[in-house]
Amino acid sequence: MEENIYVTRPSLPPVEEYIEYVRQIWDSHNLTNMGMVWQEFNKGLSAFLQEQHVLPMSNGHMALEMALQALDITGEVITTPFTFASTTHAIVRNNLTPVFCDIKESDCTIDPDKIEELITDKTSAIVPVHVYGMPCDVERIEKIAQRHNLKVIYDAAHAFGERINGVSISRYGDISMFSFHATKCFNTIEGGCAVTRDKETMLKIYQLHNFGIVGRESVELVGANAKMNEFQAAMGICNLKHFEENRNARKVIFNRYRERLSGINGLRLLDYDEDKNTYNYSYMPIFVDSAEYGMNRDALRELLAKKHIYARKYFYPITNKFNCYKNIGFRGNTEIAEQKSKQVLALPLYADLNIETVEEICNVIEEGAGNGVR
Repeated sequence: MEENIYVTRPSLPPVEEYIEYVRQIWDSHNLTNMGMVWQEFNKGLSAFLQEQHVLPMSNGHMALEMALQALDITGEVITTPFTFASTTHAIVRNNLTPVFCDIKESDCTIDPDKIEELITDKTSAIVPVHVYGMPCDVERIEKIAQRHNLKVIYDAAHAFGERINGVSISRYGDISMFSFHATKCFNTIEGGCAVTRDKETMLKIYQLHNFGIVGRESVELVGANAKMNEFQAAMGICNLKHFEENRNARKVIFNRYRERLSGINGLRLLDYDEDKNTYNYSYMPIFVDSAEYGMNRDALRELLAKKHIYARKYFYPITNKFNCYKNIGFRGNTEIAEQKSKQVLALPLYADLNIETVEEICNVIEEGAGNGVR
C-alpha cells in the first residue's frame, strides 16, 4: 500500500454546496458574531438534536470550559483519565481538582461502581465521557448525582448524533458538550456546541462565550471569546445534510472490521449494544493482549506503519500521567484505564475509506498474530 492511511479524514460536503454559503457570507460581509449563517446552523442543529437550547461554539473544549463555569462548579470534579487532554485540562483550567475514577472493561467508560467511593464534601460535579461514542451508564450516573446533589456535565465529543433507546444522548446530565473538530464524524472545520435543557443555564453559557456581555453597554461576567464564525457554521449546515449517509458508510466499514477481527486470539473489541443504542461509528479501537496475540500494541502499530497504515494509540497516556500533572498527585485508582491505554490501537475509520483498504488492514493484523515479536 503506497498511499498513507490515517485514523481519520474529514468528511467534506460537495464543494458547490459550501461555495453557495461562502457567497452569502461574502455578500453580507458578516463573518462572525452570530450572523445569519450561524443562526441557520443553530436552528438546524437544534432540530437534529431534538433540543431547544443549543449553542454552537468555536470548539468543543471552550464549550466544556463554559459549561463548568455556567454551573458554578467548585472544588472537586470526578472524571475519567481515559480521554483526550481537553477533558482534564478544562477542569484544571477552571481551578478545579479532578478526581479520577477508573473505567469499565467492557466499554472503557467511567465505572459507576467506583464513583461514590470518591465523593467527598468537596465534590460538586461528575464529568463522564462517552468514549469512542460508547454511551456511559447514564441512568446510574443520574441516580448517583441526585443522591449526592451533584451536577453532571457530559463530555460527548465522540457521541454526536447518538441515541439511547431512541432518546438523544444530549438529554442526559445538566449539560452535554459535542466536538465538531475536523477529525470527528461531524465537523464544522473546528467547532463544538453546548446543549442543556435549562434556559437560564444556556443564557449564562451564551453570555460567557461572548466576553460576558449581557447588553450593549453591560459586561456582567468574566467571559471568553468562544464564538463560532460564519465559515464554520456554513460547513456545519452542509455536513449536517450528509450526516446520515456518512454514518451509514461508517457502519459498513465498522461492521467489516468486526467481522474480520472478532475471531483473532489476543484482540479484544468493545461491547456494542445496537438494540439499545444508535451509534455514530466514530472510531474502531482494538485492544492488544500481547501474551495471546503474539506481539504487543506498539509492535503491531509499527507493523501497520510499514504498510503506510498509521493507527493511533488513542488514548495513551491517560491524562493523569501527563507530564504537566506529574507533581500534582491527583486522587484516584485508575488501574484498568492505565492497562487499556497500553493496549489500545485506533484503526482507520472514515466515511470514504475504501473497503478494500479495510481488508488490507485486517490482513496485516491477521498476519501479525502469533509471530512472537514483542
